[in-house]
Amino acid sequence: MATIGHNNLNAKFVLLGDMGAGKSSLVLRFVKGQFLEFQESTIGAAFFSQTLAVNDATVKFEIWDTAGQERYHSLAPMYYRGAAAAIIVYDITSADSFTRAKKWVQELQKQGNPNMVMALAGNKADLEDKRKVTAEEARVYAEENGLFFMETSAKTAANVNDVFHEIAKRLPRAQPTQNPAGMVLVDRPAEGARAASCCS
Repeated sequence: MATIGHNNLNAKFVLLGDMGAGKSSLVLRFVKGQFLEFQESTIGAAFFSQTLAVNDATVKFEIWDTAGQERYHSLAPMYYRGAAAAIIVYDITSADSFTRAKKWVQELQKQGNPNMVMALAGNKADLEDKRKVTAEEARVYAEENGLFFMETSAKTAANVNDVFHEIAKRLPRAQPTQNPAGMVLVDRPAEGARAASCCS
């Protein structure tokens, strides 16, 4: 879940998608600004954290990068349960990975946090000549399912930071608003201050 401090938001964040879609590459590009041509397959899940400044708030993402292999699928609920946000990643050069991404979306809609902010990321946008999934097809699917959509490239860094920033911007709105009356009382004269301390 996401928890709010003084303009600080801690958000559990999960990446889901098929093996080889580029989940780890996206996280590595976002957190460390690196791209490895040959990325080892994730075993189970890997953990990263990254802090972003968005508007007047700071968002700290606690990022779980899950393994894409089918044999680790049963572990996924452990990572997405209670998550405030998810990026479902597919490879634009693989129709199968897009089909798999849709299955993840369905699973999250059934099992995940109902207020979860979800993004669909079509990764490997640098491989335009090998494209099998059109941006339009993915955009329509995302709109129909309440996700926002971006094509990314971990290799060139295109839209990588943007997809994380967009999620960060959407997060606070998904949270319950704090009681503004409690804040207003603090500005009043002494009796208002007493009321705030006795009743908050």
